[in-house]
Amino acid sequence: MKTTKWAIDPAHSEITFKVKHLMISNVKGEFRTFQADIDGEDFTKSTISAYIDASSISTNNNDRDTHIKSPDFFEVEKYPEITFVSTSLKKVDDNAFELIGNLTIKGVTKEIKLDTEFGGFMKDPYGNEKAGFSINGKLNRKDFGLNWNAALEAGGVMVGNEIKINAEVQFVKQ
Repeated sequence: MKTTKWAIDPAHSEITFKVKHLMISNVKGEFRTFQADIDGEDFTKSTISAYIDASSISTNNNDRDTHIKSPDFFEVEKYPEITFVSTSLKKVDDNAFELIGNLTIKGVTKEIKLDTEFGGFMKDPYGNEKAGFSINGKLNRKDFGLNWNAALEAGGVMVGNEIKINAEVQFVKQ
């Protein structure tokens, strides 16, 4: 029996993040190149895999993006891909789920938990079956070896350790 496959629709999906800057406000960024898939009809029994091109990071500032791609952060020459592979998707209530999986950044793999809202199924005008999700979570960048920082004269640090992740994604049934 053939397994149902779902592939991400990049035209209707985004992966963004926020991090504190100077301890007073958030800087937002996004990854522009990524792919993901789900293998199965019942998402709670499926594996969800995501592959992000680390060099596709954009924070709307070329100098900052170049620094984030450097060995101080992602070291994209040596670690070009960020990956996520689910280990479970548990229903919390009607449309709320807890997505748990292994995130690998810069060669370091850690388990993370992501709050996931299932938006439902819908056919687009071309007859393609789509499934939508909103995914949110937090991680400590230092857990993945992203340690660079600068102390501020008034106390505190330039870059916060907590990264807030948000993904708005649509998958299309293959």
